[in-house]
Amino acid sequence: MPKNCKALMICLAVPLAVGGLSTLLTREGMERFKTAAKPPLTPPDWLFPVVWTVLFILMGLASYLVWKSGGSRRNVRMALSIYGAQLAFNFCWSIIFFDLEMYLFAFFWLVALWGLILAVTVLFHQHSPAAAYLMVPYLLWVAFAGYLNMGVYLLNDIFS
Repeated sequence: MPKNCKALMICLAVPLAVGGLSTLLTREGMERFKTAAKPPLTPPDWLFPVVWTVLFILMGLASYLVWKSGGSRRNVRMALSIYGAQLAFNFCWSIIFFDLEMYLFAFFWLVALWGLILAVTVLFHQHSPAAAYLMVPYLLWVAFAGYLNMGVYLLNDIFS
């Protein structure tokens, strides 16, 4: 297998593995969550894994474009390190939200995640504009997730 193909597979596998493990670890919390009150515009349950799979693939492609960009090793390493940090924040958010049911804390965690995603997008743009554009749907989805997260908090913690 050519070196670049192997690197592409790794770049795709990392975010998909993070998402898959997160889903596996939060299955019980997700089941309990089905009975929670949800805000208007909440998508159907089947849409979430579809959207997240697409977003993780886009993230993986973006990280690959940065890795192969030919930028300075130091700058590429910095961009990919922040990328790794946002993946860790993404992973932890699911546990905080679904398993711990700490909806308000999860919202603020999500705001921090959004900031990390924005930083990654800016850093990625320095290496590959295409990589930055691949991150935009993720930024938008996490902003929408913030609306949903806050709605769940308001409907289940404050008004229940």
